[in-house]
Amino acid sequence: MSTDEPDPTRITVDQFLPHPPAKVWRALTEPELIRRWMMPGSEDFQLRIGHRYAMTSVPRPNTNFSGTVDVEVLDYADGRMLSVRWTDRDPANAADWTITWTLEPEGRGTRLFLVHEGFDPDDPAQEMARKIMDGGWRSHVMRALGQVLGSY
Repeated sequence: MSTDEPDPTRITVDQFLPHPPAKVWRALTEPELIRRWMMPGSEDFQLRIGHRYAMTSVPRPNTNFSGTVDVEVLDYADGRMLSVRWTDRDPANAADWTITWTLEPEGRGTRLFLVHEGFDPDDPAQEMARKIMDGGWRSHVMRALGQVLGSY
């Protein structure tokens, strides 16, 4: 695989946000803000390693997604990094992903990096999930996050 080809096991997003890191961090970690840009259930988030909660969305049979994501907070560095694990509630779906958000100050704003990893490139359903989620993170989620950041 050449270095310019995407890694089939991960999604990487690099997004500049014209807001200071502390404000972006709040949007990533305060339940009343998270619920405005993430899936329902995200309002149960707590910034505590080991905390578990569930989020719901529309089931997607073409990716084997049941509609419920079980989430566990894996790690964080206050104001700089948050890492969570996502697994599908249905044990028949092999999805076991890590999503890591990293914030870096850039000028008067923040460079936000998202790494969503753990996709199995040999599983057609996970390959489809990766394609769908890659577009979703870049368009829907980043746009919704930007709208929330601009609203407070």
